[in-house]
Amino acid sequence: MHGGETAVILGGGLLVIALFLVGYLGWKIRVPSVVLYIILGIVIGSFMSTNEVIDIAGKIGIVFLFFLLGLEFPINRLGETAKKVWPAGVLDIILSLGVTTLICNLFGLGWIPSFLIGGAVYATSSSITANLLERTKRIANLEGEYMLGLLIFEDLIAPIVIAVLIGLTSGEQITVLQFLILLIKIILLTLGAILIGKFGFSKLGKVIERINDEDIFILLSAGISLSYAGLSLYLGLSEVLGAFLAGMMLAETNKMEDFESTTVSVRDLLLPVFFFSFGMTVDLSNGVPMVWLLIVLLVWSILAKVVTGMWGGQWYGLPKRVSMRAGLSLTQRGEFSVVIATLMTGTVKIFTGIYILGSAMIGIGLFLLAPKITRTLYGKPKKDIKMPGS
Repeated sequence: MHGGETAVILGGGLLVIALFLVGYLGWKIRVPSVVLYIILGIVIGSFMSTNEVIDIAGKIGIVFLFFLLGLEFPINRLGETAKKVWPAGVLDIILSLGVTTLICNLFGLGWIPSFLIGGAVYATSSSITANLLERTKRIANLEGEYMLGLLIFEDLIAPIVIAVLIGLTSGEQITVLQFLILLIKIILLTLGAILIGKFGFSKLGKVIERINDEDIFILLSAGISLSYAGLSLYLGLSEVLGAFLAGMMLAETNKMEDFESTTVSVRDLLLPVFFFSFGMTVDLSNGVPMVWLLIVLLVWSILAKVVTGMWGGQWYGLPKRVSMRAGLSLTQRGEFSVVIATLMTGTVKIFTGIYILGSAMIGIGLFLLAPKITRTLYGKPKKDIKMPGS
């Protein structure tokens, strides 16, 4: 065996073992492993640079992540979710994306770097939040449904934001016409997925029942997710959007659990590589750039989510105390932010990586302290609903 092949296989094996050990540590100390994967990447990145094998493996991992997210959204459910949480969702976009972009611009950054950072600040980490809701047994609380609904709304918007950012960072001056063409591409890709799902995959339920226990079944889900992600890239959009839409198409088969059970192991193997690869690109040897902007954004991003939780929760029909608890539990950033950060270069990328780590750690702390902070601010409820974590 050639030396290069040996290095790839041996290095890959050692990397997977290192990721396992870091993930096990996160499980033991109850810190979401995504944060530790990025830190491991930063540490290893100070000694060596990333390579094409790691990059490709990480991209396939993120494709499967968004494919699985798309499986959660049959077309009918999209409308129901948007209808219930759209006021809070729109407020979230204005505060977390819009105002953050303005703040960055006021600090002297151009509009495109500002919008990139705004995109990274926008979305709460679905994986971290869902993991914490389950671990603290708060998913059954009054705010659980609202928080999950808002996360779903963000999951729908974030791939579109990423696709727009891909177009804006293509290296060319973008005109109004080019921007409209970009939006048309997104609409056409989405309409294509809806039509294929409704009139194609919705009729394949019986075929899937016959092959879902066969070895070839994984080839179907992997082929469709990677192909539609590749089509999205070919159109100058994001593989994330294509993967999400591929999942949405296959959700129309009503066999989501079958596709999830075959795909989740591949995602769990490759997704840590994506976060590790991102960490390797964050160079801290020159210190923390734009410290004051970092402090301002950490504070503002927390306030923005708290306000979204407070106002949006009350629009949703929750009491004030429960809305506050929800807002304090939505401040951590994660996978979407990392995907957007990979579009950046230089100082802005390093800055955003540090922000993601900081917001994740602070957000985890606020999530765990949210019930106690709420009781301190509002006192014990008169009619205390005996729910775990309340």
